[in-house]
Amino acid sequence: MVVTLQQLRYFLAAVERGSVSAAAEACFVSQPSLSDQLRRLEQGLGVALFVRTNRGLVLTDAGRLLVPRAERAVAAARDAEEAVREAGAIVSGTVAFGTFSTAHHHVMTAAIAAFRQRYPGVRLRVISRNSTETADAVRRGDLEAALVALPVDGRGLVVGERVWTTEAVYVTADRGRLRGEPRSIQQLAAAQLVLPEVFSGDADPTRRQLRERADDAGVRLAPVAEVESPEAALDLVLSGVGDSVVSLALIRELGLTDRLAWVSLEPPLHERYAFITRRGAPPSKAMAALIAIVEEQLRLDPV
Repeated sequence: MVVTLQQLRYFLAAVERGSVSAAAEACFVSQPSLSDQLRRLEQGLGVALFVRTNRGLVLTDAGRLLVPRAERAVAAARDAEEAVREAGAIVSGTVAFGTFSTAHHHVMTAAIAAFRQRYPGVRLRVISRNSTETADAVRRGDLEAALVALPVDGRGLVVGERVWTTEAVYVTADRGRLRGEPRSIQQLAAAQLVLPEVFSGDADPTRRQLRERADDAGVRLAPVAEVESPEAALDLVLSGVGDSVVSLALIRELGLTDRLAWVSLEPPLHERYAFITRRGAPPSKAMAALIAIVEEQLRLDPV
């Protein structure tokens, strides 16, 4: 699903003015153009945002829920644009940025495109690895900054505030075995598990949380197969090799919602993400601009 800032701006204009014609006039676009963008926004989200009446537009429940999120996204875009103006001297150089292993599915493609459009003279090196490895690379100075899953070893690092959260869920290809009840750590210990992040193992932030739960419960997780990428783990789930614990956001981004079934863990397991930099080495203007753009894209993510 693609949601653009322009669509959100048009949506907020329609909310504020109560009609498509008034919103189009305020945004200096034609009424058909604005109507088309609102329709695309509704199609992308899969919900109706307005009820059209003789008196104008009336927000649906989904539309009311979108308003504060759209306002935050548009405000973040203004902040990013301000960073662009303040960093106007950025014309060349190389930015080395790290991300967690599946970031390109969620945010980095759009962020890189936006950065390149604003700073065509700046080269990018974007390294996607397990968050533990990525944090080590920032600590060594190989990367200037990164977006990682928490927790990571914070020694020598400045760990920012959480900027994004997803849920890790129990996923299977056998829909008949799931009845909607959350899975306990004891049930995970008894399952035929396929787990990603084989090289990092329990140092991986998500697997670390699973291990801590298993230790507290006095059970042991012994996966039948371990692979490096979450995508590979999902391929094995689809092949019937076993079940897994992966990000629900990734399942959705890969378009697998109609082929897989999932339930939350008990208690729910949340993956939290934050930006990190090396202590004593504040980000350059170019890196600060890239971080602002990445955060802007995260605010647009529907998860």
